[in-house]
Amino acid sequence: MTILDKIVERKRIEVAESKSKVSIEELSQYPLFDRTCYSLKESVLDPQRTGIISEYKRASPSKGIINDTNSVAEVVQGYQEAGASAISVLTDADFFQGSLDDLKVAREVLTIPLLRKEFIIDKYQITEAKAYGADIILLIAACLKVEEIQELSSYAKSLGLNVLLEVHNEQELKDNLFDTIDAIGVNNRNLKDFSVSLTHSYDLVNKIPDHYIKVSESGISDPSTIRELKNIGYQSFLIGENFMKSTDPGKALAKFVEEILK
Repeated sequence: MTILDKIVERKRIEVAESKSKVSIEELSQYPLFDRTCYSLKESVLDPQRTGIISEYKRASPSKGIINDTNSVAEVVQGYQEAGASAISVLTDADFFQGSLDDLKVAREVLTIPLLRKEFIIDKYQITEAKAYGADIILLIAACLKVEEIQELSSYAKSLGLNVLLEVHNEQELKDNLFDTIDAIGVNNRNLKDFSVSLTHSYDLVNKIPDHYIKVSESGISDPSTIRELKNIGYQSFLIGENFMKSTDPGKALAKFVEEILK
C-alpha cells in the first residue's frame, strides 16, 4: 500500500464519521457558507502579487514535524503581507496534523483566496470547505476517477468555489480537462513514494490549455526556479515546506520574493 492509498482509506472512515456528526444541511447553515469566494485567477494575475500559493503545513508523512510552533494566524498573515496570491492550509489530521479549525482561523485574517488542502473523495468535504471559509478546493487526479472529478468539480462550482486540479502525468491531464476546473497544478512530488522532480512541470506545461491557470506544486526552494517556471508559462507556484521550516515563514517568503525580483 502506498502512502496515498493509506491516506484515502483513512479518509473514507473520517468522512463517514463526520457525516454522522454534522449533516450537509447543517453545514449549509454555517455563517461562512454564503460568503462570495475570492477569485483565484484574479489574485494570481494581479501584478501587485507574486503568483505564489504559500502553505501552512505543520507536518508531512515524509518529513514528520516541519513546524508546530508558529500559529496559523501569524503565518498566513505574514504570507499575505509578503505578497502571496493565495494561501493553502492543510486540514488532514492524521498525516499532516491539520484541522478545519486551522482553515477557519486563516479565513478570519485573510483577504486573499484560501485553499482547503485536503484529499477530497466526497461532496461532503467540499461542503465543509465552503462552510469553513475556503475559496478553493483541491482535487487530486491520482486518487479520483475521471467521473468523480467531473462530479466533484461541478458541485464545487455550484457552491461558487474555485477548483484546482492536481495532476502528475500527461494521461491524468488529458482525461480531466473540464470547464469546471479553474487551475491545473502539476505536482512535482510523487504521492506514491514522495520523491520530487521538477521534470514533471517542464514536461507538462505546454500540454495544459492556456485558459487554465498553470500551477507548479512542490519541491520549489530556489527563487531562480520560479523565474524559470514563469518563463516557460507557469503563473502560480505552490510552496509550503520551504517557508514552514524557517522560524518565521512570512519573513522567509518576503526574502524569497526579493530574490525573485532581483
